Amino acid sequence: MAKPLQIDSGTLLAAWPDLQDPNFMHSVLVMCQHSDEGAYGLVVNRPSPFTLRDLFPEHEILGQSPFPVHVGGPVEPQAFQFLHRVPERIPGGIPLDGRLWLGGELEAMAVYLEQEPVAAGDHLRALLGYSGWQAGQLDAELRTGSWLPATMDPSAVFGGVGEEVWRKVLRSVGKEGADLGSLPPDVSWN
Repeated sequence: MAKPLQIDSGTLLAAWPDLQDPNFMHSVLVMCQHSDEGAYGLVVNRPSPFTLRDLFPEHEILGQSPFPVHVGGPVEPQAFQFLHRVPERIPGGIPLDGRLWLGGELEAMAVYLEQEPVAAGDHLRALLGYSGWQAGQLDAELRTGSWLPATMDPSAVFGGVGEEVWRKVLRSVGKEGADLGSLPPDVSWN
């Protein structure tokens, strides 16, 4: 049996072009945890129709915020989470790779958004849901070529949405990735 490929927290995973699952087609994920028990990550390039004011209508600050919320994955689609790179402003988060933090104090996040609404777009990603794999499931998907691991690039997490982010991450892994990024999802479309 092949030794599993360990994906460190903070690693990006780009979906291979032929991954047809509508939850992950042309997606980029940030891995939050990968162990023998399973894996957990967040899609970062799929916008949702919601803003923070939709999710927290009763909150004094967030109830007024038009800050966008993204789809983190198909598991527990009502679960709110956020990624950021301002631990000095939003304490209490879990460091993923020394440049990216998962969660933190909600009130501190709200104050940060209120004080720096423009800068927040480059430092904070709000998400609903997550992506999860049972023990061995992500390992099998990596072996069969569903995902391409890439080095963390904060601009991929915070700087854009949709297919443009996916193509940027694919290009970051070199010529192989750049070539993959130009393929349609179904090669019969050629």
